[in-house]
Amino acid sequence: MANWRYEGLSQDGKRVDGTVDAKDERDARKKLRAQGVRVKKVLPPSFLEFDIGQWLEDKGIGQSFGLIEIKNFTKQLAIMISAGVPILQCMEILYKSEKNITLKNIIKEVAREVGEGKTISEALEKQKGFDKLYCSLVKAGETGGILDTILNKLADHMEKQQKTRSQIKSALTYPVIVSIIGAGVIWAMLVFVVPQFTGMLQDTGQEIPAITQLVIDTSNFLGDYALMSIPVVIVFVAVIKNFLQTESGKELYDRVSMKAPVFGGIVIKGNLASFCRTLSTMLGAGVSLVDALDICMQTIDNVIINKDLQVVKKSVIEGKTLSEPLNKIAYFPDMVTQMIKVGEQTGAVDQMLMKVAMVFEDEVSELVGNMTKMFEPIIIVVLGGIIAAILVAMYLPMFMSAGGN
Repeated sequence: MANWRYEGLSQDGKRVDGTVDAKDERDARKKLRAQGVRVKKVLPPSFLEFDIGQWLEDKGIGQSFGLIEIKNFTKQLAIMISAGVPILQCMEILYKSEKNITLKNIIKEVAREVGEGKTISEALEKQKGFDKLYCSLVKAGETGGILDTILNKLADHMEKQQKTRSQIKSALTYPVIVSIIGAGVIWAMLVFVVPQFTGMLQDTGQEIPAITQLVIDTSNFLGDYALMSIPVVIVFVAVIKNFLQTESGKELYDRVSMKAPVFGGIVIKGNLASFCRTLSTMLGAGVSLVDALDICMQTIDNVIINKDLQVVKKSVIEGKTLSEPLNKIAYFPDMVTQMIKVGEQTGAVDQMLMKVAMVFEDEVSELVGNMTKMFEPIIIVVLGGIIAAILVAMYLPMFMSAGGN
């Protein structure tokens, strides 16, 4: 949106001018006609008034928003509702304070639909970024008259998700950076340093050891085909990426990642923590167990765990308790199923699931720490070993020559 200047005539024929907030000239003329203005001239906004963020959003390439922005929106909305601020006024305040253009426009659209008589959940269902879990919980909060409580639970749920993701991301950052730098150093040695030794060795005329010849051949290959290999690598990465986006590729990736040492434990327990927390939040909001399981499956991005949860849902529909099918899942700890069983007997399944989620989250934090401690020395030893092998390979003929003399 931007301020378009206009000149025209009012309904009584008087000359009028001013500005109108519109997306483009067509939108400006439409709004002015609605106000009863006969437009003579519409001038575009000046460069200083041009909003690049809004322009990008209008073109469909605006700044995206994620978990952090939605969490902040949810938390602020919960505070204002609990303070008794009317919904439309809440939306107006959030619209004015929001910096993300995409989310800002969504808030404006939600406010418009709420003003027309729709509920917040109905308005949010049409917007990107608000999943079925979010909309279902908001709907449950509106129905039960506890919207502020539900929003606080949602904000807490997203905060825990964000914390877990941040832990995994920070744990992987250091090994990835060290690996990239180490790979760069090895490439530079092979392309720039090894050729200097090659000329010296050829001048001596002595027999070159196998390991030295291997390093020289690798160096020659990188020197001759380095630029040609770049598009090959790009195509290879693109093919792998597209394969992993297919159903079979995603299932293969999930199956392998779940069986990987240490990392597999993080994947499994991270997803189970998300499942237990989501299910606890849904049940605590009064959502039926079957509907809650259905929503949980949509929020978990793991094909293998999703298939197992479908079996759990089917068993629950057939009349079994939640703990019975969960007990048959190999990667679901026995202690956890026993805790859920106790919750079923005492009528506090949601509270027990929340405790289970906290246990899983603590275990994920511990596994992330262990993975970091394990990867650091392995990467350093591997990279150091490769560099040492290159140096030994290049100096070995010299040592052999000196020994022969």
